[in-house]
Amino acid sequence: RRLDKVVSAMRPGDTVLMQFGHNDQKQIKENKGGPFTTYKDEIRAHVEAIRAHGGISVIVSSMERRNFDQAGKVVPSLRDYADAARESAKELGVAFIDLNAMSKPFYEALGPELSKQAFAEPLPGRIDNTHHNNYGGYELAQAVLTGLRRSGVPAAAFIADGYGNFDPTHPDPVASFAVPASPTFTNERPLGDEANQ
Repeated sequence: RRLDKVVSAMRPGDTVLMQFGHNDQKQIKENKGGPFTTYKDEIRAHVEAIRAHGGISVIVSSMERRNFDQAGKVVPSLRDYADAARESAKELGVAFIDLNAMSKPFYEALGPELSKQAFAEPLPGRIDNTHHNNYGGYELAQAVLTGLRRSGVPAAAFIADGYGNFDPTHPDPVASFAVPASPTFTNERPLGDEANQ
């Protein structure tokens, strides 16, 4: 009932960014759906609910997972979901941010080894190749801001100067990235992928 919670708090003109994909792949494994069926149906239901409450939907494709081939190129694992998200945005007439396409050159710019530093490390020496740490999250947030600017949605007017022009082939250096300490910060792994710990 998360959608109900979101629309209950919305005001007309609010912008809602939505991204699905990684967990939806479990439907294929369980033979319960796929990218061009249940996934697109979910996107449509969300867009329609947001529209009914006067909101502006922005569909964001799923960022890729960290998996490289021998040539140092990212091996796609979510291409069908990115294509289905793009199709849905076009069919529904809403903005689309292709984070899947922007995440691949970001990972490749870092390479197979350095890219590990953009992902969560739930246990010492164990890299989570799906969920990001602060650095990876920050870089992908920059990609989303760039997509918002390019889409021309009204919310893009609120992007601070100096942001929204991210080039994923030239990410910020990992070595100089730092987040100020926060009393509420935790390195605890997000819920949802316990089977892979």
